[in-house]
Amino acid sequence: MRTLWMALCALTRLWPGVLAGCAEAGRCCPGRDPACFARGWRLDRVYGTCFCDQACRLTGDCCFDYSRACPARPCFVGEWSPWSGCADQCKPTTRVRRRSVRQEPQNGGAPCPPLEERAGCLEYSTRQGQDCAHAFVPAFITTSAFNKERTRQAVSPQWSTHTEDAGYCMEFKTESLTPHCALENRPLTRWMQYLREGYTVCVDCQPPAMNSVSLRCSGDGLDSDGNQTLHWQAIGNPRCQGTWKKVRRVDHCSCPAVHSFIFI
Repeated sequence: MRTLWMALCALTRLWPGVLAGCAEAGRCCPGRDPACFARGWRLDRVYGTCFCDQACRLTGDCCFDYSRACPARPCFVGEWSPWSGCADQCKPTTRVRRRSVRQEPQNGGAPCPPLEERAGCLEYSTRQGQDCAHAFVPAFITTSAFNKERTRQAVSPQWSTHTEDAGYCMEFKTESLTPHCALENRPLTRWMQYLREGYTVCVDCQPPAMNSVSLRCSGDGLDSDGNQTLHWQAIGNPRCQGTWKKVRRVDHCSCPAVHSFIFI
């Protein structure tokens, strides 16, 4: 049987038309399509009706030339769009970025990756430019990586480009947190998984989260004596929240990256 099969393959190369298949029938179909068939040798070495649809790989009834006639083509997507602004002002909300499909997957090619990503954000001024930072009582936090993207001018018009203040860092010891933090697995909220009870975390206070008058961040716990239980909430998932106690204020944060956050 093996010798016969090798002979058939050789015959196909010499005279392509002697064995019908997907190429001769001009067929390549997505999914499972009973009407997408040809007459010829199948991959399981049976001669007769063979198929040229994507599902034939699973059912084992593809025509012998399916892989060559219907090559798998993966999905291709474009670049991410810029991040949108916050969906609302003066309260924790989300921002979004999107990308479009340049080529749909074909013939069992790799599927498209996510086309939309959302991340938490918070703006400290209304659309009319009025400051509203005083409205925030608990500490709203996000990953320190977000600090690389935000700018003073974009979020708070209260800050001048000439303002020079290095900010400060607050160290807290986490006391409790909800189980929702550990369940986060989205790319831009995965940092919540590293919040743990009993760990010391660093939270950086920088403009625009820093009030331009008091030079403090809302919820920084600076006035706490260290025994007071303070509340925090993760931006991007309002159900990820908990409590901590102040350890100390320092000039610069020195915690590991997974335990480094910013007031937002």
